[in-house]
Amino acid sequence: MSDRFELFLTCPKGLESLLAEEAAGLGLEEVREHTAAIRGFASMETAYRLCLWSRLANRVLLVLKRFTMANAEELYQNVLSVDWQEHLQSDGSLAVEFSGNGSGIDNTHFGALKVKDAIVDKLRRDSGERPSIDKINPDLRVHLRLDRGEAILSLDLSGHSLHQRGYRLQQGAAPLKENLAAAILIRAGWPRIAAAGGALADPMCGVGTFLVEAAMIAADIAPNLKRERWGFSSWLGHVPALWKKLHAEAEARAAAGLAKPPLWIRGYEADPRLIQPGRNNIERAGLTDWIKIYQGELATFSPRPDQNQTGLVISNPPYGERLGDEASLLYLYQNLGERLRQACLNWEAAVFTGAPELGKRMGIRSHKQYAFWNGALPCKLLLIKVQPEQFVTGERRTPEQREREREQVELGREPVVTEQARLSEGGQMFANRLQKNLKSLGKWARREGVECYRLYDADMPEYALAIDLYRDWVHVQEYAPPRSIDPEKAQARLLDALAAIPQALGVDTSKVIVKRRERQTGSKQYERQSTQGHFMEVSEGGVQLLVNLTDYLDTGLFLDHRPLRLRIQREAAGKRFLNLYCYTATATVHAAKGGARSTTSVDLSKTYLDWARRNLALNGFSDKQRLEQGDVMNWLAADRGEYDLIFIDPPTFSNSKRMEGVFDVQRDHVQLLDLAMARLAKGGVLYFSNNFRKFQLDEGLAARYAVEEISPTTLDPDFARNPKIHRAWRFSL
Repeated sequence: MSDRFELFLTCPKGLESLLAEEAAGLGLEEVREHTAAIRGFASMETAYRLCLWSRLANRVLLVLKRFTMANAEELYQNVLSVDWQEHLQSDGSLAVEFSGNGSGIDNTHFGALKVKDAIVDKLRRDSGERPSIDKINPDLRVHLRLDRGEAILSLDLSGHSLHQRGYRLQQGAAPLKENLAAAILIRAGWPRIAAAGGALADPMCGVGTFLVEAAMIAADIAPNLKRERWGFSSWLGHVPALWKKLHAEAEARAAAGLAKPPLWIRGYEADPRLIQPGRNNIERAGLTDWIKIYQGELATFSPRPDQNQTGLVISNPPYGERLGDEASLLYLYQNLGERLRQACLNWEAAVFTGAPELGKRMGIRSHKQYAFWNGALPCKLLLIKVQPEQFVTGERRTPEQREREREQVELGREPVVTEQARLSEGGQMFANRLQKNLKSLGKWARREGVECYRLYDADMPEYALAIDLYRDWVHVQEYAPPRSIDPEKAQARLLDALAAIPQALGVDTSKVIVKRRERQTGSKQYERQSTQGHFMEVSEGGVQLLVNLTDYLDTGLFLDHRPLRLRIQREAAGKRFLNLYCYTATATVHAAKGGARSTTSVDLSKTYLDWARRNLALNGFSDKQRLEQGDVMNWLAADRGEYDLIFIDPPTFSNSKRMEGVFDVQRDHVQLLDLAMARLAKGGVLYFSNNFRKFQLDEGLAARYAVEEISPTTLDPDFARNPKIHRAWRFSL
């Protein structure tokens, strides 16, 4: 074989230039970049060195042949022409990987099959024996890459992907691959910082991938030094003596590196379940003297190396993929920025994020940004110098303020940047509105003994949110923006608002819950959004009610119906009360509190009837309170009871699997009301309400019943700004 080979090195997308620089330093010549790969030429010694020392590559492929092809037969013949006896024993094992398509190759499985057939046929023709197929640990792994009619046939010298160093047998929910972590460290300048004796801290370290990769760089440890099986281990072209020489040199370098005084490398992780797996990974990497992991919350993060040493803070905060993540993530990024400013002055920082907009909310400027990919997710690496002049505020600082900050730094003090100063202009405007609303509505709520009320309801159209207070908790619902609104602008405004809420209302960020409200179909309104199962008791009109702010789109308490519930309580004494579409039966609790002779509550959902049962029991009511599971229309048609007080608050639309057909309030309300009025006792009253904005009550109902619209009297001051929140009528015979 030749002494000079063409090599292809694959890598994660975005790492090409870094890999090209690294590979050139390891001896690769004539380096050229491709998408998620580089190519060049090298000796076998350099090929081995790349396998052993590349921190960034996924695979090192040795090119056997390049050829053009027009169809599958030409593919077969070209592969057949290779002297496979030089590479694999006839009774050895083989795996084939194929990428690309075209030239008559419909899919990668078909392409791999043609390559495998050619290799097997060649070896069997010459020896009478054929190799077996082993996709896990073959003696030879063959790659064929097809790109626009050109095929590149290669041997995989690496075997399993080089990012699999072998130390990380335990990992968290969303780990970075080791070679991506190494690339981030290199881009962040860690080799330079480590060479100068700097420290490294990760405030959200997970199972310690950044820490281990950083320590291996600092201690000059080859990333794949401990790998026992390689793609070339059973390759007939392998030169064991050359490999042993290079491996021994790497072992000597590692021993010398580990003999040096260890750098200060520390990780902190809030989740106690990840502490021991992280420590196990560090132990497997042989770096327990270099790295320590502690349990600790981001809010208390404060690296304290010896002798006022500085270095690099590196972090990969969560990106957020679930409904309602915006608030918790915003506050996490704000917290991270706060800790950098307050505890890491004069350090460098690197924040790797899949949510760059959140990165802007840390209150500190990045001086460089690099684009990366974490799998299929585009990400940014934000490089930050933690200096006062990089701190971002929502107001322009005067030269005098800057001078005072510099004086604080020179005196060894931490410059103070208040949360309020960091609000954007829009965020400050939103905070002002919240404070204005709180001042006026808070007085009313205290006077009336109201614990839960709507503070804000899209008062400013560009901030399309509904904000409700539940004692000291804040429940935020984001109305889905129309398609005409730029999603990035909508997201920026949401983040502005979320930044303003804790400051304006004086609440802890952990007590802000965010959900997105959009037009729901069927039972989506009642579907579980989370599984935290956290219920809290709130008081209303002398009763206690259970609300859940996290698990469902609605909380279990429709705040706009407060006046109707209190009216029912006042009128319920001695009455037989019927609550249709009862939800969590809050109106039923009020009726029982008001002295109802009996109550009957009907709903299709077992979940909400269980919730209703708990609401009733919480207030000491259970003996005479009837809870019925069923479709309301069918239940009414079959019921023969008589009721003095009826409350109906139907959904706008429902197509639950448990009901027959589809319920549409505009189309079906006449039938619903006729069925319910048939159950109303003489002298009784029925209250009908719904929140369909375009709803029109059928005029024919007034000919059969006494009908009075009472909508204005059913709105408290917190909903006076939004009179269309619902409409309500009083029916009697």
